[in-house]
Amino acid sequence: MQDNDTARATARGWIAENRERLSAFNARIWAHAEPAWREYRSATDYVELLRAEGFAVEAGSGGMPTAFAASWGEGGPVLASFSEYDAVPGNSQQVVPYQAPRAGLHPYAAGHTDPHSVLGTAALAAVLGAKAAMQAHGIPGTLKLFGEPAEKVCGSKPIHAAKGYYDGLDAVVVWHPWPSNTVTGETQFGAYWSAIITFEAEAPEQWIDPSLMPIEGAHAAARCPGALDALCLMYTTTKYTKEAMFPHAGSWTLNEFVLGDGGATSDNLTPRFAQIQYSWRSSALGIQEQIWRVLANNARHVAGITGCRAFVRWVTKTRVGLPNTVMTDLTWKNLQAVGAPSYAEEALEFGRAMQRSLGLEPMADPFIADVSRLTPPEANEAKVRAGLPSWQKHLSADDYVEFCWHAPTVRLLAARPRLRPPSPGYAYPIWAYNALGGLPAAVDPGLFVAAETMALTLVDLATQPTVLAAAQAEFRERTGGGIGGAGWVGPLLPADFSPPVDLRWPEYVTTARGEEWCIPTPQDGTGAGEAL
Repeated sequence: MQDNDTARATARGWIAENRERLSAFNARIWAHAEPAWREYRSATDYVELLRAEGFAVEAGSGGMPTAFAASWGEGGPVLASFSEYDAVPGNSQQVVPYQAPRAGLHPYAAGHTDPHSVLGTAALAAVLGAKAAMQAHGIPGTLKLFGEPAEKVCGSKPIHAAKGYYDGLDAVVVWHPWPSNTVTGETQFGAYWSAIITFEAEAPEQWIDPSLMPIEGAHAAARCPGALDALCLMYTTTKYTKEAMFPHAGSWTLNEFVLGDGGATSDNLTPRFAQIQYSWRSSALGIQEQIWRVLANNARHVAGITGCRAFVRWVTKTRVGLPNTVMTDLTWKNLQAVGAPSYAEEALEFGRAMQRSLGLEPMADPFIADVSRLTPPEANEAKVRAGLPSWQKHLSADDYVEFCWHAPTVRLLAARPRLRPPSPGYAYPIWAYNALGGLPAAVDPGLFVAAETMALTLVDLATQPTVLAAAQAEFRERTGGGIGGAGWVGPLLPADFSPPVDLRWPEYVTTARGEEWCIPTPQDGTGAGEAL
């Protein structure tokens, strides 16, 4: 039996010794602000660092250019975590206590919200800390860190799972920045599915017999309703039928985005091509399937009305989360050993400055209380379940759930600060939340609480075989026999799934005008023109 306490101290010591460079790495990823499927610089930074630390890294894993799969060690248990690093369009913000999108870019360029820069760096730090402990004390085991792009569309993890990257894992330790410090319990996150519906007017000239037209026959094609009408009808028809998708019980959501059709200068011709993305979340796979049945039916009928054909391109399909009490208890013990984050005056004053810029009276402690204390998992569970019906076992959606069906998985929550509202119901603007996410003094405390907690859990799993065996026994019980068991749910995407990296996702582009956001950079203001 290894000296567990010594190995734990080594892991925490390595993280403490490397705190400055890890904080700088996080700041660099935050500054990249690259959105889903387009995290080229961020992924490169991870790959280069991991290789320098002795990891074998497959860049572009699963056919995804900005994904990676890194591995270190041999023998013993195979323990994993993941890093995310995608930012979100429409959230550009500088690290200043007032609203200020990044200079030189469209104000609706991407920025980090949760932020995934912190999420990814803490997981990286945890795996490197655990590696230092295992290496120093001769502890057998394999550590894996997966680079997971496009989390905002739950993109890469279902693909990695379908292509076998999670096969053979013994346990998984993950986390997410949160407004509290706790561990997810019995109520896990639900499913997220996303698909892009494409309408194509392939033969608009056949819409009307040109011999019936009193003008040149070629103009008959312009009379075909075409793809734009199809898209509009899809949007409105789905709004009408949304009420019938599923009863008003539990919680589920459906959101849509329109992708640009590239036909803006063919104004007197039939719109030939249009795309709309639907993304939906719910607590059960059956609800997901019912929503898709309505969407597919709407698309078929709308296409028939408008002289188009309809196509679907799946973006993702996730499963729902599977809890593991042994993993929850172990991680909660380690979170208690590390303790809650504390915030220095630099972070507090930055929060007060934001309150002043919003015309509010600055507070001595501008952050909500929960970010500076620990919340027991049972208290968090009670809070989560307070508004849920008894039958609902899952809430919202996040693609960490993909790991839950391949190995015992735990999801730690560690704080990133949020401003304390001056009165009940007051909502701070989004820019304030984003600006705090880029301030090292504000996010580093939670980042390193998460990193140390996860590192300790990884070390425990590598040095305490009875604990790992208990977690795996619970996994087998909950899945009806483990992978392939009666209650196990396999990946929902096929193994030959083609990652949707070629679709027209928002990104930074280089043109003759220079480097800019995919929405052209305005000269001033929002670029929307004169106010009406």
